Amino acid sequence: MHVSVHGHDLYCYTGGKAFNPAQPTVVMVHGVLNDHSVWGLQSRYLAHHGWNVLAIDLPGHCRSAGPAPASVEDAATTVIGLLDALGIARAALVGHSWGSLIVLEAASRLGERASHLVLVGTAYPMKVSPALIEASQTAPEKALRMVNVFSRSSLASPSGAGYWVFGTGMALGRRVLRSNPTGDVFHRGFVACDRYARGEEAMAQVRCPVLFALGAHDQMTPPKAAQGLVQAARQAGVPVQVAMLPVGHHQMTEAPEDTLFAIRDFLARPVA
Repeated sequence: MHVSVHGHDLYCYTGGKAFNPAQPTVVMVHGVLNDHSVWGLQSRYLAHHGWNVLAIDLPGHCRSAGPAPASVEDAATTVIGLLDALGIARAALVGHSWGSLIVLEAASRLGERASHLVLVGTAYPMKVSPALIEASQTAPEKALRMVNVFSRSSLASPSGAGYWVFGTGMALGRRVLRSNPTGDVFHRGFVACDRYARGEEAMAQVRCPVLFALGAHDQMTPPKAAQGLVQAARQAGVPVQVAMLPVGHHQMTEAPEDTLFAIRDFLARPVA
């Protein structure tokens, strides 16, 4: 469905289920040069098991209108605007990579309105190689190939499903690029990750349980790069859970069921 947020249509994939105000809501946010489809298995399962799912395309990406976010803070404002537009009093927030920083920032502002926080493939600081930032603007096909090689622990899914994650990632990245030929979404996303400087400060303001779903073989955001946020969450006094998945950076497609089960079981936790 489309929701008007700050004057622009924002696309939200609902998993084939109509929005039901009586059900709990989970918002799912993708990473750089992705869209809602990266949450395919997880979003459909949750939608058919008692959750309102809002797996969004960030502004300027694929089915969503408006300018692409220039910062993590801008994107977090969109997430909060979505909740306000739909009158959602409380929601779980799930994000991957850049999306993990976005939902972290949103949760820090939402306080008790955030019921759960799931950070998939996260790191702080999320620094990006200057060469990759430059290539994302001057040689996007080269940069896209680099990302899809470094993001995977295997070119095919280790789940045994025969899913060609590399080819799928390349196709998705090209589609997102074509969706906004003037918005420079690739470069903007990387710069937003690289410049975000509020990670530990934001985590100190989080008031809900936090799940870190990390890839043991992640070369883009190695598990050790998330430890500062893990410690900050523990110091904030919120319940913390770490799920280590035996894959690379794209946990949702490399280990779709393991990622789903980690999220599903975490969202089942009672909240105050």
